[in-house]
Amino acid sequence: MASESALAHVGTHRHGRTRLLVGAIACAVAAIVAAAVVLLWSGVTLGEDSTALAHVSVQPFGGSIEHVRAFGPRGRTIPIAVVGGRLTPLERLKPGERVSIDVTVRRPGWLGWALGKERTEHLALRTPRAHVSKRWMTVRRGADVRVSFDRPVSAVAYGGAPTSRAHALAGERSTVSLGRRAATGTVRVAAAPRPWETVGPPTQVSWFPPSHRAVMVTLPAAGARVGPATTLYLTFSKPVDDVLGSARPHLTPSTPGHWRKANSHTLAFTPSGMGAAFGSRLRVQLPRSVAVTGGTGGALRTTGQVEWTVPAGSTLRLQQLLARAGYLPLVWHPSGAAVARTPSAQAQAAVNAPRGRFEWRYGDTPRQLQALWSAGRENTITRGALMKFEDEHDLTVDGLPGAAVWRALIDDAIAKKRLTSGYSYVYVHREVPETLTLWHDGRTVLSSPANTGISGAETELGTFPVFEHLPETTMSGTNPDGSHYEDPGIKWVSYFNGGDALHNFDRASFGTPQSLGCVELPLAESAKLYPYTPIGTLVTIEG
Repeated sequence: MASESALAHVGTHRHGRTRLLVGAIACAVAAIVAAAVVLLWSGVTLGEDSTALAHVSVQPFGGSIEHVRAFGPRGRTIPIAVVGGRLTPLERLKPGERVSIDVTVRRPGWLGWALGKERTEHLALRTPRAHVSKRWMTVRRGADVRVSFDRPVSAVAYGGAPTSRAHALAGERSTVSLGRRAATGTVRVAAAPRPWETVGPPTQVSWFPPSHRAVMVTLPAAGARVGPATTLYLTFSKPVDDVLGSARPHLTPSTPGHWRKANSHTLAFTPSGMGAAFGSRLRVQLPRSVAVTGGTGGALRTTGQVEWTVPAGSTLRLQQLLARAGYLPLVWHPSGAAVARTPSAQAQAAVNAPRGRFEWRYGDTPRQLQALWSAGRENTITRGALMKFEDEHDLTVDGLPGAAVWRALIDDAIAKKRLTSGYSYVYVHREVPETLTLWHDGRTVLSSPANTGISGAETELGTFPVFEHLPETTMSGTNPDGSHYEDPGIKWVSYFNGGDALHNFDRASFGTPQSLGCVELPLAESAKLYPYTPIGTLVTIEG
């Protein structure tokens, strides 16, 4: 009996150890399974999104998003909003822009102890871009011009200017209507795939009516006004080589620049230097005739040439350049960025003057001088300054802004060359006692009695620029009674109106009408005045 009891005890003990072992194994397995489940459900994924910039997904045991950082080119920080796991930029990005994203997730305390407190995911991507699917289209008359893209877009911009306003679409679409247009045309189209993007670089799109002959469209439109440095585009409904072969168009008048094939259907002429002459008609002669639409967009006609008009340089830009170069008693301040100091940029500005404002250089500018000024309009102040500029640059002094004058003005603007001799102005009062006043760079330099013309030979009222400057000369002419006079050795002579001049003359007195139209001064005063009255100096005669 004792042996049976002992055996029973041993068996019970063995069964207990077995149960403990099985339980321990079960617990270990459960722990491993639990750990595996936790690891499986603690992941973080970061990837691109169909509407947002990116999408982050954190699994149930993954923890919480600590912070999100996005960087553009050269480390520029991009502010990001995180809503429902979607990462959306808070500022507009460019299509195709490189973006780097870092998302940091803080793990739960117990998991952080085992795997580390934080986990960071990195994603590098480019913002989406949309490309025009077909750049040369055949469009029947009266139909809408429809532009298709290789992916849906949310906004488009189209027109001739690079700053064309973007049009937001009601919803993303792959094809956008530009409405009814002329029978042929070319337009630059840009698109933004996502609402948080700006429109991308423009693509030139052209359309043509059905025709057996090659059809050509130009940009800018034929007959339009163009700047001297404007690139001219000739786009054909068929490849350039099929239309023109190896020959190239001829441009008149001769203009510095070069032709290039912008794409398979387009030739472009890019002027160099200052480009086409101001006030000219540019004519392109084609080696073969093509079809173009009439001026009103009517039926096609066959031609071998097209023309554009280059306007003359603007008076406003002429004044701006003269002011910047120190030839006017005013200064000019641009409203925006200064015109680039390149021949092409300056030439374009010459016909399309930038905005800005003029202000007087001196606080005590004589009222007579101020009354002569008008921005953007031809006036005596501008003519006098231009004559002085011409004289300083050894150009024909005629007060007319010809091609040589514009070239010299632009060269000085590029070189930042500025006149240093200051600005002078002379005004003469004909009321007795007659006086002459010389004003220079904001101060009165000379005030002297003077003699003007007698009855029958009065000094004409008005303002006139000095056109000849002589230290000594012989003056001759006709007296009011018809007799002839000839006076040699007249000193310090500045002619300003026909035969009228500022000069020295020996008189017993000054301050009353005694001359034959000139303004006479004592010797010392005329000698002091002379250096201040070069060609272009304005002389006002007032009653």
